[in-house]
Amino acid sequence: MSQWFMLTLVGKDQAGIVAQVTTALYEQGCNLGEASMLRIGGNFTMMLMIAFDGQSDALAERLQPLAEKLQLQLHFDPIEGELHHHQQSDVLLMVHGADRAGIVAQVTSKLADAGLNIVDLASDVGGNEDNPFYIMQIEGVATQGIERLEQALQELLQQQPDLKVTMKPIDTMVM
Repeated sequence: MSQWFMLTLVGKDQAGIVAQVTTALYEQGCNLGEASMLRIGGNFTMMLMIAFDGQSDALAERLQPLAEKLQLQLHFDPIEGELHHHQQSDVLLMVHGADRAGIVAQVTSKLADAGLNIVDLASDVGGNEDNPFYIMQIEGVATQGIERLEQALQELLQQQPDLKVTMKPIDTMVM
């Protein structure tokens, strides 16, 4: 019986990483579940749910030569394979502000206190070295209602008037 693992690979971005890694997993008899693969600051990261009829140590040993060839750090964790159990985001937030230490912690802490369960967060740095700004796109579930999030955002904007935040509901009934 297959066991689920989370495979994480991180390294310098280069062409062919996805093709070589997924081919190697297929050749080892792995089945892929959900995955996230993206480029961040010149680096490439992959998180893949994989089902495998064996131990992670054996699979890691078989994949290690490829990881070394591609100069990737490889990590395995056993997980529960909860496919098809997705939370549907009901709110989307866009946050823009001066790039500074703590901006993500401050914004997400305020939102968590107001009941936001973050499902997806993507961030980027814009501007230039002399005038950088930070951008976050956050999708989540408003467990205490959107009105509570609106109140929390008003408090946040009073404390940090340099931030610009937009929030809109996501229609979860769209098919």
